[in-house]
Amino acid sequence: MQAIVKKLRAGRSSAGEFLADSRALAATEFAMIVPLMLVMFFGTVELSSAVAIDRKVTLIARTLSDLTSQSAGTVTDSNLQNTFTASISIVTPYDASLVNATLSQIYIDTNSIATIQWSKAATIASGATQATLTTPPPSRTPGTKVTSMIPPALLVPSTYLILSEVSYTYQPSVHYVLKTDIPLSDVSYTRPRQVTCVVYGGVPTSC
Repeated sequence: MQAIVKKLRAGRSSAGEFLADSRALAATEFAMIVPLMLVMFFGTVELSSAVAIDRKVTLIARTLSDLTSQSAGTVTDSNLQNTFTASISIVTPYDASLVNATLSQIYIDTNSIATIQWSKAATIASGATQATLTTPPPSRTPGTKVTSMIPPALLVPSTYLILSEVSYTYQPSVHYVLKTDIPLSDVSYTRPRQVTCVVYGGVPTSC
């Protein structure tokens, strides 16, 4: 009987010592918390970068159409190259080579039908300081009807619109929380300010 009591007491003593032993408690808590902390840290970094770039995409679109709408009648390739360069550079310090920008002039006829008059696209190659003019997408080919994409309030007969479209493919730096690339984009409409329309490449021949 005494032997049994001794064993029970010894068992209780061992259990008590085990519960009171906190030597590995900090390491255990650290191992449990680290994954959550990493998710929160990298998630904050990746999401904040995505939000910052999305804001810059909006600023690029607005700047591109605004600068073009201030043109005093006629623009050349050199003018457009400078406009694209200044606008796309807003994305700094992020990678400007991931920006794709398109600039178009739209004419709204007397029947409120919107048609592309001229269009030009541009990118900035990695390491370059100047934008390179490129061919716009097929949907912006001169003569293409784009009435459905114009906000109804802007469909004023016999007027012109400057349309800028900007896209950016956000690539998370570590892909820890955001597993895939995120396409960001925005558009901006402005009206020519100093003239009725902006002429590029002889188009339109008259306003």
